[in-house]
Amino acid sequence: MRLPLLATTFLAAPALLAGCTCGETPPPEAAAAQTATVSQAAVGPVAPADAPRPQLGTYGFDEAGMDKSIAAGDDFYGYANGTWAKSTPIPADKSNFGAFNVIDDLSKQRTQEILEAAKADPNSKIGTAYATYLDTAAIEAKGLAPIQPWLDQIKGLKAKSGLAALYAQADRNGIGHLFGSYVGQDDKNPEIYALSLGQGGLGMPDRDYYLSKDAKLAETKAAYEKHLANVLTLAGESNAAARAKAIVAFETRIAQVHWTRVDSRDANKTYNKMTVAQLTRRAPGFDFKGFFTGIGANVDSVIVAQPSALTGIAKQVQATPLGVLKDQLLVRSLDNFADVLPSSFDKEQFAFYGTTLSGTPEQQARWKRAVEFTTGAVSDEVSKAYVAKYFPPATKAAADALVKNVIAAMGRRIDKLDWMAPETKVKAHAKLAAFTPKIGYPDQWHDYSNLQITAGDAYGNNVRANHWAHDDGISKLGSPIRRWEWGMTPMEVNAYANFGMVEIVFPAAILQPPFFDPNADPAVNYGGIGAVIGHELSHHFDDQGAKYNAEGRLTDWWTPADVAAFKKGTDALVAQYDQYEPLPGLKVKGALTLGENVADLAGLTVAYDAYKYSLNGEPAPVLDGTSGDQRFYLGWAQVWRRNYREANLRQRLLTDPHSPSEQRAWVVRNLDPWYAAFAPAPGNKLYLTPERRVRIW
Repeated sequence: MRLPLLATTFLAAPALLAGCTCGETPPPEAAAAQTATVSQAAVGPVAPADAPRPQLGTYGFDEAGMDKSIAAGDDFYGYANGTWAKSTPIPADKSNFGAFNVIDDLSKQRTQEILEAAKADPNSKIGTAYATYLDTAAIEAKGLAPIQPWLDQIKGLKAKSGLAALYAQADRNGIGHLFGSYVGQDDKNPEIYALSLGQGGLGMPDRDYYLSKDAKLAETKAAYEKHLANVLTLAGESNAAARAKAIVAFETRIAQVHWTRVDSRDANKTYNKMTVAQLTRRAPGFDFKGFFTGIGANVDSVIVAQPSALTGIAKQVQATPLGVLKDQLLVRSLDNFADVLPSSFDKEQFAFYGTTLSGTPEQQARWKRAVEFTTGAVSDEVSKAYVAKYFPPATKAAADALVKNVIAAMGRRIDKLDWMAPETKVKAHAKLAAFTPKIGYPDQWHDYSNLQITAGDAYGNNVRANHWAHDDGISKLGSPIRRWEWGMTPMEVNAYANFGMVEIVFPAAILQPPFFDPNADPAVNYGGIGAVIGHELSHHFDDQGAKYNAEGRLTDWWTPADVAAFKKGTDALVAQYDQYEPLPGLKVKGALTLGENVADLAGLTVAYDAYKYSLNGEPAPVLDGTSGDQRFYLGWAQVWRRNYREANLRQRLLTDPHSPSEQRAWVVRNLDPWYAAFAPAPGNKLYLTPERRVRIW
């Protein structure tokens, strides 16, 4: 069962996933270690010796990481973060590195401590899962024996009539194939769950990797074909090079019918509800009814995200020899479970997906991967232990207060809009009042009592955990909406907005420096976590979120004039971001990143209003020569500290709905208070005349 993408996440998606998430996630180490990693922050005397001090700098911002030789008006990111960027190497096991990774590394260390302690309890699912994953000697000794029955099942298929059942089993096993399926809210009837289906079938991140004439992408495609041949050879298959070539040719034909990422983020275009019979007529060549039966989904209708793509993929299934289809699933299975198979498969999988695609020289230490596996397999059991130990009630209470302040600021901002009709404002306020903010962790946990975790069976634990997640998703059909359920664990350094649930969600791990420090100056906190809160809140009113009403229903509730005025602003933002060229010949895709850019612009605007309101009319103090407004915008820039490897940045520019960190920091060029705070001049590179500044919220 493919999980649905969250409506949006604050960060960039992990390197090999499309869409969500905020970039590679991380955790804070000990305070001293984090301070040193984020940039040897100066901790100067500002408060009485017995007063709590911020973790970074004297007021929550690491001034040592600045490069004041860069004019703020030329490159605000470089001004705030230039010394950090020049002095901070990317660790060998990462494709990029920044503030998020520091927190993620700390979360992993903390989770490791919990799991190491749990290893001593033979009845602990999390301890057993963790210890078994770490036992590479046992994994190596078993060879391919654990996965061989599944490989034999694939190779033993004699006719295409059995493909639907085979793909259904692959789906339940957690193996990506021709279609992505998941159970989620019906966008036009959010009180029920529905089965959704989307395009799949590619082993690389995007259609551009197959179709583009770019030399770098052509090299990657050739490396991918070699990778497929290597996997087949390791599995003892003959004629590997020719079979790999056929797989790539098949996937290239699939890429030709795939929708672009811009079209695939359009909520209206991707809502196509049809009966199973209608889908079968529109996409002949594949037994969809048999596939749905195989995954356990007894449904009469399905929501199809990209109908023409599914038609094209089904056509390719008809036209492609059965052997090629089997080979693709064979390789996909070995890659999917490479980390619980002999090390030769693990190394080969990383060589392509880690090094070639993302530029990462070294694989993560096994213990880090064991933490990730266990957290994914038995998420809530790990999460319960984590929040009990590392998320104090005082932090949750402080974050709750900040969220309420930002929501109130959003309400005042709606009242001031000159482009939104009065009747639309009434509905906007109703939607704002319907919001459910979720802070830290869920108030209900999943039950894993029927998930079997067996000592010494790493592959089996992986498969059974995938079965559990798949079956749990399918069980939602016909059941009440789980409003308690989260799409992230508390250990994730991220945040998200869920349009159907009308909620904004902030896991515990992101409520740490540099995003939030209860001992930091409020201006820095509002520029950090305050802007994150505003970002997620405003997603519900961005170019896609605004299509959902106060009940979370996909429907038109803005007037045509509202839509036209909003589009005028978003078109200008698309054009602005289209100009940025982070790599030679490769620019930011303004249309792909529009939702996140709007949310950055709106989130920062609303957070600034909330900060100013929190001062109760009093002037902010001057700290270390900085004004409150300067500290607010520096707080925003600081959270975007991130260095990228070229391959990773290239992949993100092609696939990520978030702009790179540098360009996210530059959104300040549209905000009048930033001009007053840093006095950029007309000759500066970021300077925009007042009429060219994009004003939406």
